[in-house]
Amino acid sequence: QLQLVESGGGLVQPGGSLNLSCAASGSTWGDIGIGWFRQAPGKEREGIVCINRSGKTIYTDSVKGRFTASRDNAKNTAYLQLNALKPEDTAVYFCAAVARTAWECFGEDAYDDWGQGTQVTVSA
Repeated sequence: QLQLVESGGGLVQPGGSLNLSCAASGSTWGDIGIGWFRQAPGKEREGIVCINRSGKTIYTDSVKGRFTASRDNAKNTAYLQLNALKPEDTAVYFCAAVARTAWECFGEDAYDDWGQGTQVTVSA
């Protein structure tokens, strides 16, 4: 089981950027796939990107070209760079981990462990 801690959220103006981190402890990080999800007020949680142990990524259309997922296996940490932020990106952002090499990228049920989330607010 992994313990995941997100950080890096905050308040940013439209068009701005943030870099979220997801630090892990408690298991073998290198074999873990990571998903990033977000939940906006009054909406269901949605998957936005996943990254496998080799760094291959899959993005949902709403963030493709603006967000970039990466990972540093030596530091047991995943990152999500958020660029060109829009007010509709306002949400709590979560990272999640899965101990499989193939999984349903945007399916919440595929993931074994979750972080507590970090708030991202995009507002002028």
